[in-house]
Amino acid sequence: MTIRAFRRATALLASAVTLTAVGGCGLISGSDEAAAPKPERSTLRIGVLPSVDVAPLYLARNEKLFSAAGLQVELIVVDDDSSAVQQLDSGTLDVAFASHVTLFRAVHSGKELQLQGEAYQAAENTMALVTLPDSDYDTPGEIQKPKIAVNHKDDLGTLTTESVLQTANVAKGNIKWTSMPFSDMVKALESKSVDAAWMVEPWITKAQRSNGARVLTDTARGYTLDFPMSGYAASKKFADANPKTLAAFRNVLAKAQELGTNRLAVQEVLTEYAEVDAQTAGLVSVGSYPVSINPVRLQRVADMMETSQLLTSRLDVQQLLPPATVS
Repeated sequence: MTIRAFRRATALLASAVTLTAVGGCGLISGSDEAAAPKPERSTLRIGVLPSVDVAPLYLARNEKLFSAAGLQVELIVVDDDSSAVQQLDSGTLDVAFASHVTLFRAVHSGKELQLQGEAYQAAENTMALVTLPDSDYDTPGEIQKPKIAVNHKDDLGTLTTESVLQTANVAKGNIKWTSMPFSDMVKALESKSVDAAWMVEPWITKAQRSNGARVLTDTARGYTLDFPMSGYAASKKFADANPKTLAAFRNVLAKAQELGTNRLAVQEVLTEYAEVDAQTAGLVSVGSYPVSINPVRLQRVADMMETSQLLTSRLDVQQLLPPATVS
């Protein structure tokens, strides 16, 4: 090859490299600037309870995180989480907040659900057995056939209470359950129709402030330490029809859960929806808000349900997760 030909080839190679570099920069820039897929629908109806678990949703709505993602979210307060899950079938709700126990029991009974995120994880005194000051029930093992109030039988309260009382040598079959709303539990304690009530926040703190209630035992201890309490789910039918909408919801939920790390912000927003004053809200115990779904963590709930015979066979939580990406 002549010197002239060599120089020409070198110039052409340099030109090709430059074009490739420019093209590469363009691709990277385009990827960074690509907008998120537009949701199939702009309105999302979410069934919630007035509990500490859902505080991040209210924080996100106040910070306009949902509207920034193209979603108009309606937070609809329901009587109980089982009702919320049932309303997914009728289309009254698009997403339901519920305890993981409620969700897994629904799936086990044949309901097709897709998990959209974890809501809440227990910490000290975020769920507990509560009694009143004049109660003679002083230690978990003191009454061998206790009458316990729960919001629903065979739900989170039953599962965690059985765990704690069995540790105190109370036989599972000896526990007598009474189902009632959290708001009715103090009256049941006053009338002595139950020996203790399983409560979550903010009802624990409300009972302490208004009635001098005391915690008989924390039910987030031992096998239920740091227990995954609740989450969000949609029907499989809705999820299949609206993958971009739910992907947008999950993205905002992750940001919302991060807002939940600010305990003061959580306690402050409780006054907007949980019927508590600022002083009561400031005393509420707050757990943690997972920013992503952890199937290993949730499998712990399903496996414990199987051991406790709330499920008759093993439930594979991995099968309930949404697709990793939406094209």
